[in-house]
Amino acid sequence: MAAPQDDMFSLCVDPTKVSSCVEVRFIDKIKGKGLFAKKAIKKGDTIFIERPLVSAQFLWNSLYKYKACEFCLRALETAEDNARRLSGIPDLSLPHPELCKVHPELHQACPQCQVMYCSNECRQAAADQYHRALCLGTSQEDPNHPISKLKDGQLTVLRTLFTTALYDDHLNRWFTPEGFRSLFSLVGTNGQGIGTSSLSQWVHACDALALTSQQREQLDSFIDQLYKDVEKETGDFLNCEGSGLFLLQSACNHSCIPNAAASFPSNNFLLHLSALSDISPGEEIGISYLDCCQCDRSRHSRHKILRDNYLFICSCPKCVSQMDELDLTSDEEEEEEEEGGEAEGDDMEDEMTDV
Repeated sequence: MAAPQDDMFSLCVDPTKVSSCVEVRFIDKIKGKGLFAKKAIKKGDTIFIERPLVSAQFLWNSLYKYKACEFCLRALETAEDNARRLSGIPDLSLPHPELCKVHPELHQACPQCQVMYCSNECRQAAADQYHRALCLGTSQEDPNHPISKLKDGQLTVLRTLFTTALYDDHLNRWFTPEGFRSLFSLVGTNGQGIGTSSLSQWVHACDALALTSQQREQLDSFIDQLYKDVEKETGDFLNCEGSGLFLLQSACNHSCIPNAAASFPSNNFLLHLSALSDISPGEEIGISYLDCCQCDRSRHSRHKILRDNYLFICSCPKCVSQMDELDLTSDEEEEEEEEGGEAEGDDMEDEMTDV
């Protein structure tokens, strides 16, 4: 059950402007809908900014001491505190601390369960939209609270809980039994990963500083060393992470040669979809469900990842052009190349022996 197309733009920051730039079209029964440009879009342009229909941070954030706003997922650590924890250097000092956008003095906690928010606005928005019904502090005090009765697999109880917390006449189709099952399917197959980082935001702000050549070299050297320290101490797990369902962005189909990409430069759950290349009127806007390394792998490897994780097989121009390739994964291709190299070496040895 798909949302009507006029609803698809409802969570965009500027729905009227976005609807004049892009449109959602039905493609076929296999691909479903897709997002298409209505006018020319230049490389680097922000196509739209969108709020999520639903979002949540992952449980491992708190387990590994990553702090994020429970409502908008904004990172709550200052850039310096974030850098100290990730690098394992407790007395680290960041230059240009004024570039940090985190304001701890504005942070507020839920009085009942102590969940943290980046501002009173987020705390109030969460309370109005869902937190009064979901608050663990309230549920622990009330044995009849819906969340106290929740057990694994009880979709009906979940629907009751979501309806109590989130019901809106404008979105009532999502709260019927059929619509709620559809929503869960959408979250599973169309969920977009969200990553926020106060340190990353500070680094981007440093990039925009007007500095002398010597100052720029010193700052870049400091940042390079910081990331080396972070990689040694923490690895690749740098962001506060979560997932969200974005109505319009979910209309973007996958492409192994994407012309757009999603990012979260505001350090919260606002998704920015930006053009990776010039996009012509009538051209489909595609994003990659794969990371850069996965996109460079063989067609068979890409198809296996997409089939296992997203339940479809890609038919983008890149995959179509590689139809004649052997059905080998990238690992199998490397093994075959190594075996081929060894065989060539043996042949050369035989020839040298014959001589």
